[in-house]
Amino acid sequence: MTAVSGHRPPAADPAVAGHTAAEEDLRALFGQSSAVFALLAGPAHLVESANRAFFDTVGQERAHTGVPLGDLMPELAGQGFIALLDQVYRTGEPYVGRDVRVMVGAGPHARESFFDVSYEPRRDATGEVTGIRVLGVETTQVKHAQRLMTEHRALLEQIARQAPLTEVLDGMARCIENLAPEEVLVSVLLADADARHLRHGAAPSLPDFYNEAIDGIATGEGVGSCGTAAHRREPVIVTDIAADPFWADFRQLADQAGLAACWSTPILARDGGLLGTFAMYHRTPRVPQDTDLALIRVFAGTAALAIERHHIEEAKATAEARARSAHDELAAVVRVERELRAEAERRAAASAELAARMRAAAAAQAAQPHPEHCQLGDAPGCTAPAEIKIADSWGDSAWGCAAHVEEAILNVRSVFIANEELGGLAAYLNR
Repeated sequence: MTAVSGHRPPAADPAVAGHTAAEEDLRALFGQSSAVFALLAGPAHLVESANRAFFDTVGQERAHTGVPLGDLMPELAGQGFIALLDQVYRTGEPYVGRDVRVMVGAGPHARESFFDVSYEPRRDATGEVTGIRVLGVETTQVKHAQRLMTEHRALLEQIARQAPLTEVLDGMARCIENLAPEEVLVSVLLADADARHLRHGAAPSLPDFYNEAIDGIATGEGVGSCGTAAHRREPVIVTDIAADPFWADFRQLADQAGLAACWSTPILARDGGLLGTFAMYHRTPRVPQDTDLALIRVFAGTAALAIERHHIEEAKATAEARARSAHDELAAVVRVERELRAEAERRAAASAELAARMRAAAAAQAAQPHPEHCQLGDAPGCTAPAEIKIADSWGDSAWGCAAHVEEAILNVRSVFIANEELGGLAAYLNR
């Protein structure tokens, strides 16, 4: 609907009549348009008439004419718009702005908007400025989409180059805090493997004592916004922490941190498993707008991608570590096996050499006088024939069988086969 001020008496001057007709044409042209259109009158900028798009923008509860724009939208004064209208009215110079940022509304229902706007002076037949024509085309969605695409692309590039998860999540939190129209504090909690507890992931703007207090909270019904969202596997929007029963156990903590609202969304894997939660905190009670919900949906999905990628990389690293460990263990086994084989071969060669020496000694000593039986047996004695004479560096000597001689040589380091060609043991000691 088009809101128009009360009946105006016809103008006697043809020029004035033509000017009025032109403005009536503008009203007709913009009456059902999506472009914002309003006619302001006088130095107080009374809203003389406006189209439906204008009142949809300011809020239908404020759809009144005959009221100064500053009274209808008091939030504009602090943003410089009333001063700008005063300037156009005073100088008669039009103003054109591109992507002008406007905060519409106040309190928890305030929202950020962007407009391409023009303020053109309205003049009477004498050329005097009588008011201002306001025309605006909202560019909020385009502006938000451009910013969102730029930031989102940067995050995807981080994920693609396998940046550390903490770096990705911290960057995502800061990105959202910059994109949000009002102050927002972002938190990402990561689910344990059993999905029963949530651990700190990223929260660059929340105080440390708060992050430490909620690190490890259980998932469950009524456990704040995040614990409940993780339990339900669906978003939990708490617009006023002070009055919400979900925050009964955490209300004092939230108050100490200066938090008044918390919207939490579960971060889910492709198979539906819980990966964590994504939360947006506010300093005042607040209801989410469409742009907030869009941010939540986009970045919850991005967080899921980053976390799943991290889990894949962790699993890959674990598998590679196990493979390296198994390889190292196998290499160690092979090395030990080679060493044992070499030792066995050395022992075999030494044994063969000793056996040959013993055969030669037995043959050489066979004609020498020697006891009948082996002298190297244990207490009961050895009944095997004595074949070889051995001695030690202390001057002791004895005859023994082949088995006991070999055992003595292997176990007593100072024992050797006596060599009669050297004059026996005495000759060896006196050599």
